[in-house]
Amino acid sequence: MFENLQDKLERAFKTLKGEGTITELNVAATMKEIRRALVDADVNYKIAKEFTDKVKTEAMGKNVLTSVSPGQLLVKIMQDELTQLMGGSVTDVKLEGKPAVILISGLQGSGKTTFSAKLANYMRTKRNKRPLLVAGDVYRPAAIEQLKVLGAQIDIPVFTDEGSKDPVGIAMKGIQYAKENNRDLVIIDTAGRLAIDEQMMNEISAVKQNTKPDETLFVVDSMTGQDAVNTAQTFNERLDFNGVVLTKLDGDTRGGAALSIKYTVNKPIKFVSFGEKMDTIDLFYPDRMAQRILGMGDIVSFVEKAQEQFDAKQAEALQKKIRKNQFDFNDFLSQLHQIRKMGSVKDLLAMIPGMGKALKDVDIDEAQFKRLEAIILSMTPAERSNPDLLDSGRRRRIAAGSGNDVSDVNSFIKQFEDMRKMLKTMSKLSVSGRGMGNLPLPKK
Repeated sequence: MFENLQDKLERAFKTLKGEGTITELNVAATMKEIRRALVDADVNYKIAKEFTDKVKTEAMGKNVLTSVSPGQLLVKIMQDELTQLMGGSVTDVKLEGKPAVILISGLQGSGKTTFSAKLANYMRTKRNKRPLLVAGDVYRPAAIEQLKVLGAQIDIPVFTDEGSKDPVGIAMKGIQYAKENNRDLVIIDTAGRLAIDEQMMNEISAVKQNTKPDETLFVVDSMTGQDAVNTAQTFNERLDFNGVVLTKLDGDTRGGAALSIKYTVNKPIKFVSFGEKMDTIDLFYPDRMAQRILGMGDIVSFVEKAQEQFDAKQAEALQKKIRKNQFDFNDFLSQLHQIRKMGSVKDLLAMIPGMGKALKDVDIDEAQFKRLEAIILSMTPAERSNPDLLDSGRRRRIAAGSGNDVSDVNSFIKQFEDMRKMLKTMSKLSVSGRGMGNLPLPKK
């Protein structure tokens, strides 16, 4: 995500590298490069020009501290201005109705149906809501089936009226069904439509007018860039939606939509969606997105993802086992599963400052996790609990059972033992209060 923009911005900042002060001359050259990078990322030229003018004005009024280089100062100013450009702060949805109603709108193929299911799952798991999905796309039969399949996956009911061709009637019946079945949130999926299709636009306007939703969200495929922004403007004039959803952020996203849409329609980005899994959705944090665009990582999101998966009591029990050198293959497999639940390993590591660029051309094979899992599952329960049992005969059997070479099994067991020793050492240091700086140095 945003890799090309990151590279170009980094090259622009190098213009100031080695400079002692920020001057009209050197900052102008940098701003020209940044403006070009933004336009290449599919940001409207007018927005890019206004943005770089603001950054330049802000930079010229700053005194460069002796401990900070001009390039570092400019990155900080850029981060602040990018955050403001994308909305400044996180904007949550308002859910006050009984039941609350969220109306989903957008173009064909923008990912509305998948997002509707993700949002229902998010509201149930994170907000303790009891959602109902309403299949309001009367034009695409596959959309109704898709929503039913997704609803079954996440165990959330889907209201359908498959004989009807009246989206308003379906939406109203869905809300009534929610009231009768103790559902406190209704999410209405609608048909994709083009802004130029007057009949379709009148139709969704009628759905909004009759259902009086707490929130109307406009779903945007972030890969379509400036086209998506222009479409959002036209939809907003008709629907006056409350917020924007950016989908497919895991694709080849140039960044134009994320950077331009708040400026253009003056409505906040409320959610971002990435990947196919039902938990790949989050609130939109402008400050975190600005950091990622500038290649600074997103450590806050990384920690939040980890906290969602790792139980405090389990972590404490695991710490005790590590201290006693009892960390076994069962524990390793459990940790492996928790990491995989957090999402793509490469995406996770890219959230750590400095790692994104380092991993840019590195191919992290997610299949390696399955290979390690197969090796562990080919062990007997006794072998998993007691790694010391693994003699050469057992290793040959495990290799055959997992479809690997004996050398692969030996290599994994060696790495596991090395990790065990390191964990025990780190645990002892943690308990004794000694830092890494107190480790004994090797003698010359």
